[in-house]
Amino acid sequence: MRIFDPHIHMTSRTTDDYERMHAAGIRAVVEPAFWLGQPRTNVGSFLDYFDGLLGWEPYRAAQHGVRHHCALALNPKEANDPRCAGVLDELPRYLLKDSVVAVGEVGYDAMTPEEDRAFEAQLALAREHGLPVLVHTPHRDKVAGTRRTLDVVRGMNPGMVLVDHLNELTVGMVADAGCWMGFSIYPDTKMDPGRMVAILKEWGTERMLVNSAADWGRSDPLKTREVGEAMLAAGFTAADVDRVLWENPVAFYGQSGRLSLDDPAPGADYAGNTILRGTR
Repeated sequence: MRIFDPHIHMTSRTTDDYERMHAAGIRAVVEPAFWLGQPRTNVGSFLDYFDGLLGWEPYRAAQHGVRHHCALALNPKEANDPRCAGVLDELPRYLLKDSVVAVGEVGYDAMTPEEDRAFEAQLALAREHGLPVLVHTPHRDKVAGTRRTLDVVRGMNPGMVLVDHLNELTVGMVADAGCWMGFSIYPDTKMDPGRMVAILKEWGTERMLVNSAADWGRSDPLKTREVGEAMLAAGFTAADVDRVLWENPVAFYGQSGRLSLDDPAPGADYAGNTILRGTR
């Protein structure tokens, strides 16, 4: 089983997770920029974070045979902080980088006017740079937030938009809009493998993406594998599993023209640093 996790926050994970992921069949990931938990107080802290997603994290992933790409954006939660507004001015030069395959996560957290402005501005950047968009739907009032999201992205080519964190109540409206549909599989919250299989039975495998969205909270980077196993147990074919866990994310992010899925060559170091600790 080959797996492409289209939404995972590896900055929050340990190097051991990369080893476990590779053993489970995960060969590629996209890491979208997100809120780190502790509020950032200036634009410079974002730029250091973006540099890490473009440099250190691909190096770390390659040590265990995982190809790392990223999506960059001012996330919805921090779009409400005026200290971070300048990130939008810095994004254009970062969106030119080879391993940036989308703009994201954009969208809504609390559905404020500030989030509206950041959302619209970053959709414009995505159009300008010819990049797909990864959209975060709010964890609260998800139905209203998803409906509002679809109103905002209506001017985009729906094939370039992935609306994420969906569930049984929101999948239908996104399917009808023609956008790609993303589902985050968690141990306790959001979706679980059984519910995901039920959605796939009802809605099919077209434009469906499954991710772990693993971060600093209770989450599991191997949940994509669990979905694949649950699909097989429910009667889906190996081709169905490959479509959801590999072909669909490749098709979506491949629209960037920057997706590279060759086995990564592990570098000896990155900027003089390695993941090794101590010597024999």
